[in-house]
Amino acid sequence: MRRLLLCAATALAIGIAPGDAAGPAPPGATARCQDGSYSFAVHHQGACSHHGGVAVWLSGSGAATGPAVAAGRTVLLAPRRATAGCRPGAEPDRRCSPGAYLSGLTRAVLCAPGFRTGTIRDVPVAEKFAVEREYGMAARPYGHAIEIDHIVALEIGGSNAIANLFPEPGSGAESYHVKDRLENRARELVCAGRLGLRAAQRAMAADWEAFYRRVFGSAP
Repeated sequence: MRRLLLCAATALAIGIAPGDAAGPAPPGATARCQDGSYSFAVHHQGACSHHGGVAVWLSGSGAATGPAVAAGRTVLLAPRRATAGCRPGAEPDRRCSPGAYLSGLTRAVLCAPGFRTGTIRDVPVAEKFAVEREYGMAARPYGHAIEIDHIVALEIGGSNAIANLFPEPGSGAESYHVKDRLENRARELVCAGRLGLRAAQRAMAADWEAFYRRVFGSAP
């Protein structure tokens, strides 16, 4: 009994409340986790990070802000062969960061009118710091100078796994701002039926700059 009470107190201390599938979400809850518990995290970042990820975001009054998504399992696009000594740059070091997607995020799911990447985004600060350490960086926030970015974008079914993350520059012709433009365009092409989902994911993971030139007809 003492252990159960201690676990419950710990969950409440980090902003997680037990779920009740039969009743409404508790007031102030901002997300329902995959394991049925509720998060009261103020920001999306890290919510439900130890509870299977976010099942659905809530408005804070218990009302859902987006549909629940069965994201499925992470599928690596190549083996992850290194976890240290990774080379930073505009492109990820594919020994460490080969790219990965989520099996449940089909074209139908991603192209549905109500789909929002916020319903699947789940990269805790601890995971971002782990990426930075793998790339030989000090584990700390870098503001706009660096973004721990998804290699295969969430817009086309990318995973939140560390194999799909890398530190991307915030300025220059090969910055995350430029890649954002490609990510949005890739989703448009997939949803229009002009590009296969798996082809888009592989192209993004293999060389996003070459993919950019192919899509836009010019260099980033």
